[in-house]
Amino acid sequence: MGERTFVSRKHTDAAVNRRRVSLNVDVPLLLVTITLLVFGLIMVYSSSWDVSLVLYDHASAMALRQLGFVLAGIAVAAGLIFFDYRWLGKLALPIMLITITMLILVLFFGETRLNATRTLFSGSVQPSEMAKLATVIYLAVWLNNKRDNLDSWGFGLLPLAGILGIVGFLIFLQPDLSATMTVVILGGFMFFLAGGDLRRIAILVISTILIGGLLVLASPTGQNRVNSYLIGLEDPLQASYHVKRSLEAFVNGGFFGVGIGNADTKLTGLPVPPTDSIFAVVGEETGLVGAGLLILLFLALLWRSIIIARKAPDSFGSLLAAGLGIWLVMEALINMAVIVGLLPFAGNALPFISYGGSNMLVTMASVGILLNISRSGQREQNRKETLFNAFAHLRRRDRRGRVPRTRRTSGIESR
Repeated sequence: MGERTFVSRKHTDAAVNRRRVSLNVDVPLLLVTITLLVFGLIMVYSSSWDVSLVLYDHASAMALRQLGFVLAGIAVAAGLIFFDYRWLGKLALPIMLITITMLILVLFFGETRLNATRTLFSGSVQPSEMAKLATVIYLAVWLNNKRDNLDSWGFGLLPLAGILGIVGFLIFLQPDLSATMTVVILGGFMFFLAGGDLRRIAILVISTILIGGLLVLASPTGQNRVNSYLIGLEDPLQASYHVKRSLEAFVNGGFFGVGIGNADTKLTGLPVPPTDSIFAVVGEETGLVGAGLLILLFLALLWRSIIIARKAPDSFGSLLAAGLGIWLVMEALINMAVIVGLLPFAGNALPFISYGGSNMLVTMASVGILLNISRSGQREQNRKETLFNAFAHLRRRDRRGRVPRTRRTSGIESR
């Protein structure tokens, strides 16, 4: 009986060890990512079949291209899962220099679409998307290295403002106001997570608002968007055409939606339904229930990112994981808030959902890095558990070896 119990326990331990080897990444994050990708593919097909017929003479053309972007993104994420994230600390400066170079090239050789110059290579590469990921990586490295000097103006806040200023200004010149604000807000969040003083963060935020306000006033595009936003807050019927059509989509969808593929606004003038306005299509076809579930998925992504950050084996991994999670969810919430008129029109994509290659690749690269950090944290935890179990096993074996000897000795003495 004892031998069978020992063998059973041995097999059980082996099974547990096999599970640990095979599930060394954050499974909830993986499931959330898969769900978002599948839902995104469905919504891209639903929102783009009519546009695909016009542009490519095939209803599934854009959906198939999006599938290619998703597969490429999965390949990038899979590679980064096994690429030790600590190497990003050594590559952060080259990544940032390449990103800045590409942002400069856009200004001279970029393709102009809808009064904005944001892409290279016939619209296939959008450096402002890369800049967001590069900023998170670079700030995680820089803030981790300067952690002891963050409260110093000369070594903390001013250099941070300089880094964000260069990247933000190059993006603003495209112009891309949403990406500019995303980069700056990310910097404030990560400065706080690294242990920066709240007063200095408040100064950074106020300065950013003032400078951002001046830049908006100097930009005709920014003026139009802010004026439309303020008018729409006073009277939704006087909001911009984009916001009115988006709100119409949500009204049509009601609580449960009209069903996948049955939306009307995407066919009657809703601007860019497969990209910036895809959340409006989600609202019409799946209703408030579907839109709410999508929001919950992004909040679950943020939750898992924070868990991964807490379990990261070092402070760099912790900063990087938190920064990536905050960025992805902030992008999503900004897109959703813009569509329903809660923020001025920004023109940013909805991660995992919107049609587009650059955003998908950068988003999946972020997921790959997050899974790599979770894998490193789990391996470190498994190593500690193995050491503890080995120590506990030695203690138990030592106790079993000494007790019988004590009993035999007492028996001899009693005789």
